[in-house]
Amino acid sequence: MMILTLAARELRSLFLSPLAWVILAVISALCAYFFLLYIDVYLQIQPRLAGSVEGPGITDIIVTPLYSTAATVLLLITPLLTMRLISEERRSQTLSLLISAPVSMTEIILGKFLGVFGFLLILLALIAAMPLSLLAGGSLDPGLWASGLLGLVLLLASFCSIGLYISTLTTQPTVAAIGTFGVLLLLWILNLASSTGLGGGGVLAYLSLLSHYQPLLSGVFSSTDIIYYLLLTGSCLALSVRRLDADRLQH
Repeated sequence: MMILTLAARELRSLFLSPLAWVILAVISALCAYFFLLYIDVYLQIQPRLAGSVEGPGITDIIVTPLYSTAATVLLLITPLLTMRLISEERRSQTLSLLISAPVSMTEIILGKFLGVFGFLLILLALIAAMPLSLLAGGSLDPGLWASGLLGLVLLLASFCSIGLYISTLTTQPTVAAIGTFGVLLLLWILNLASSTGLGGGGVLAYLSLLSHYQPLLSGVFSSTDIIYYLLLTGSCLALSVRRLDADRLQH
């Protein structure tokens, strides 16, 4: 119950910030632009697809690229949302009050995590609703649509947990944002190591966020990919609790 209270407080504080509204407006506008762009691409190649029985459909040409683009855009903006979660509390010297309150460190971390994750889910709902408008003139592959959406939800959970953990390490929100962006970008492009021929490239590719997102994006559901994201998110949250607990012991 306390977790939900903290999450609601965090979500409310986000909506009281102009930054959150700017992010909502900018990301919605960007995704709407790319959505219309992919529709235009589909309309241009539709005559050639008409004679193909097993050719790509609307979902492959419009929805999958939209989800892929959304993932890249959300990678860029998530650090701006997570940077202040703990570092701002520490910088404004309210962290000591928070950790001395009758709540556990786990409740604080989960409340912070669910608050910012809830905000991103609202943003994701706006993005996921765009393809549904295509039902007015065609049909979607519901499995592919849902698989890509699940991939985005898991990806955002890992983004938030990584950003939250890095926010516990510093007193400067800007440093937390830059650090989170660097880590997310590194984890995103680790799969490139497999194409360079370097030793251990296969292991690095396996650790890449993108390597586990692409199968879900193409409709391939694997428990390995799900477990990867759950383990990554859980590990970062556990590290955040541990870091906050260390702060509590110092006070």
